[in-house]
Amino acid sequence: MKAIVNVYLKEGVLDPQGKAVHHALDSLGFNGVKDVRVGKQIVLELEADDKEAAKAEVEKMCETLLANTVIEDYNVEIVS
Repeated sequence: MKAIVNVYLKEGVLDPQGKAVHHALDSLGFNGVKDVRVGKQIVLELEADDKEAAKAEVEKMCETLLANTVIEDYNVEIVS
């Protein structure tokens, strides 16, 4: 089973990397981009049979290590 975790800065937290990407896109002529937020994706291979139990375990991993929950949000998707 595979878990895909997307971690991104919470709304209201400054994202200097996103601003730099937005500026670069604008200078390259991509003027239709309103905002850019940069995050990270973590892909985990799990030894699990129960989808709900796997999701709960990955969420615990996020709360413990994978995300800084003070400034970041995350979402977890379990795929087989």
